[in-house]
Amino acid sequence: MKISRWQGVINHYAEYLPVTDKTPVISLCEGNTPLIRVKNFVDAIGGDFELYLKYEGLNPTCSFKDRGMTMAVSKAKERGAEVVICASTGNTSASAAAYAARAKMKCVVLLPNGKIALGKMAQSLMYGATTIAIEGNFDEALRIVRELGETGKVEVVNSINPVRIEGQKTASFEICDQLDRAPDFHFLPVGNAGNITAYWRGYQEYFKSKKIDRLPRMFGFQAAGAAPIVDGAPVANPNTVATAIRIGNPASWTGATNALKESNGHIGKVTDDEILAAYTLIARTEGIFVEPASAAPLAGLIRAVKQGWIPRGSVVTAIMTGHGLKDPDCAIQTSGFAPVVVPAEKAAVMKVIGI
Repeated sequence: MKISRWQGVINHYAEYLPVTDKTPVISLCEGNTPLIRVKNFVDAIGGDFELYLKYEGLNPTCSFKDRGMTMAVSKAKERGAEVVICASTGNTSASAAAYAARAKMKCVVLLPNGKIALGKMAQSLMYGATTIAIEGNFDEALRIVRELGETGKVEVVNSINPVRIEGQKTASFEICDQLDRAPDFHFLPVGNAGNITAYWRGYQEYFKSKKIDRLPRMFGFQAAGAAPIVDGAPVANPNTVATAIRIGNPASWTGATNALKESNGHIGKVTDDEILAAYTLIARTEGIFVEPASAAPLAGLIRAVKQGWIPRGSVVTAIMTGHGLKDPDCAIQTSGFAPVVVPAEKAAVMKVIGI
């Protein structure tokens, strides 16, 4: 049996995207990520519903950002841009650098110095991006990028670029295609808030196209130390172990609040301890390794179960935004284990494992 080759989200969902025959598609075959049912995790938290994780860590640069970046870089190439630029907590920079390399374009990334996971830093460096670490946070980096974008000399590929949201919404399409329906609840982390905006747009478009007959309630979760939407005001010095959502003034704040209101959703915040507990639990109950930010919606789901917010038999999806290998330092520090060093002898190994 011949299996057709997946050719990326633009080719697969072109009818829903702002592309034409003149758009040079810059793709690394992103998308088509697995939707994994996690019954062990649900049992462990005392739930009685179906939970599916959209494992976006299996995109080409190991995060969901690739969906938006294929669109952003393709449209930049179409417009004749030669340089793309972004501010990033890590995943955006990795994705922008990879797609720029694919497009034979120059990439410049601005990162908050000392506040980015090493796995993500390694990616932007290996892909050849001009990598600049500023003495400031993400929000300050984005301000500089916005100012540079106004010069007309570079193409900004952060989620303030509207085509980024267009690409990211394709994950909603995939979830519905994989489930053959829309979920009842959709959980996700909220940092710069582009993702919750994009997913809600995708669900709405599929509903209008009669591909689905219902819309999910959107449940977003921020880290307690970086929760401007929950707290109702920008956070000057955001701080959380979940570096991907360490953002104090989200660029897509309005889109996120609209998604929450229109879907009868919920926005909450979870502590770093709750995030790390969920991060460990999903790895040890299901063998799924995610970056800490991905565990924020799982921590939120644990809280929702305790509050009785999820009716029995519901279908719930949650987005695992990035792979755990993005932040190996956090994993090693959180695991609670270290290699046991023994002589190269059978008896010594048997003693350690208790047989």
